[in-house]
Amino acid sequence: MPFTDPEYVSVIIIGGGQAGLSASYCLRQRGIDDHVIFEKNRVAHSWRSERWDSFSLVTPNHQCRLPGHPYDGHEPEGFMVKDEIVDYIERYVRKFRPPVVEGITVTSVNKRDGYFHVTTDQGNWYCDDVIVAIGSFHTPFTPAGAEAIPDSIKQIHSIDYKRPSQIPPGATLIVGSGQSGVQIMEDLHLDGRQVHLCLGNAPRSPRRYRGKDAVTWLEEMGYYQTTIAEHPDKHKAINGTNHYLTGRDGGHDIDLRDFALRGVKLYGFVESIDFEKFTLRQDIATKLDSADRSYNGICQRIDDYIAQRGISAPPQAHYTPVWAPENEPTALHFAHHGITSIIWCIGFKPDFKFIKLPVFNMRGFPETDRGITEIPGLYFLGLPWQHTWGSARFSGIAEDAEHIASTIHASIPAHATSQP
Repeated sequence: MPFTDPEYVSVIIIGGGQAGLSASYCLRQRGIDDHVIFEKNRVAHSWRSERWDSFSLVTPNHQCRLPGHPYDGHEPEGFMVKDEIVDYIERYVRKFRPPVVEGITVTSVNKRDGYFHVTTDQGNWYCDDVIVAIGSFHTPFTPAGAEAIPDSIKQIHSIDYKRPSQIPPGATLIVGSGQSGVQIMEDLHLDGRQVHLCLGNAPRSPRRYRGKDAVTWLEEMGYYQTTIAEHPDKHKAINGTNHYLTGRDGGHDIDLRDFALRGVKLYGFVESIDFEKFTLRQDIATKLDSADRSYNGICQRIDDYIAQRGISAPPQAHYTPVWAPENEPTALHFAHHGITSIIWCIGFKPDFKFIKLPVFNMRGFPETDRGITEIPGLYFLGLPWQHTWGSARFSGIAEDAEHIASTIHASIPAHATSQP
C-alpha cells in the first residue's frame, strides 16, 4: 500500500491479531470497506512468537469462533497447539482478505479538528474512527529486586521461554503459578529438570468432570454469557488470575500437590529478593487450599446444574488432597538449591503511551463502556472482561467486534458507506 503524508481512511484498526481481524470482518459486513489494519509485526504475531513450543489452548476448540470463521476441524473437544492456532488465523486472513499492512508501527494517536491523527513509522494518517485492538498484555512484569540477582543466574520472562533446551543445566526457579507458570513447570519437569515453583494466588479448574470438559459444562450453564456489569465481583473478575489447567496431550488437570510428590519443590509468595535468596511467605498450604476450593466449587456448580436439569451424567467425587507441606521455608537460597535460571511468570503491564488521549485510569488501562470510550470515535477491542469472560479470547471476540462495528456504522451517514 503506498503511503502519502497525510493520507485519509475512514477507520484505522491498530493490531493484526484476532481482535483486529474480527473488527475488520465486522466492518466489512456493514459495508465499511474504507478501513485499514496496521500490524507492527505479522498477523498473529503473539501466537507465533510469544508462546513456547508445546503451547496449546486451555479452552476446547469449539470455543474458537472468530466472526465468519468458527472452528471447522475434527476435534471440537480437543485443544489446538501453537502451529494449529497460527494456521487457524492465517486461514481466516485468506478467507476474507482483510486490508492489513504488516511491519508498520503506530507511534502516536491524537485528535484535533474533528479527526484522529495517527502517526506511524511509514507516514501520517487521519481518520474518523480508531479501533485499538492490541489487548493489554504488553510489557513483561519483573519485580523490584530482580536486578540484584547474580548475572550467573539466567533470568527470562515467560514471553521469552520456548523450550527446555534454552534453559541452562541445573535447577530452574519459576515464579508464578498462573497458567503460564504451571504449564512451563510441567514442560521442564517432563524434560527431567529440577523445578522450584513459587506460588501465586491463581485458582485452578478441573479439566473433565462427570463425562464432559468443565469448560463445555460452564458454557452450557451460561457462565460465559455473564457480563462484567452482572458480575458479583467486578474487581476480582478484571484483576484476578485465570484458573490453571492445560490442554496439553489431550488436556488434563494441573495438580500441584501431585507434582510435589513427583519432585517439584513448592514455595510460598516471594516477599523480597536479594543477591543470594528469596525471602518467602509461609503460605504454601493456604494457596493450595484456596486453589482446591476453586476446583471443587466448579465441580459443585456442575453438580447442581446436573441435578436441577435432571441430566444423566456419571457420578464423580470431588478432589481430595494428595499431599500437604510438612514445613514451609522462609527463604530459598539460590546457591544451596543449584538455581541456574529463573523464569518470571507474573504477568504484564499495559503500555498505551502512544495514545495521547485522556482515556486511561491510574493503572494505565483504558476506561470504556464495552470498548467505547468517552472520546467519540475511539474504541478498544480485545481487553479482558471488556464485556464477558471471552472478550479477550477466541470465544467472545466476535460479539464485541460486532458491537463496535455496529456503533461505528450507526455514526456514519448512509451515503458514506458502500453496500455489502
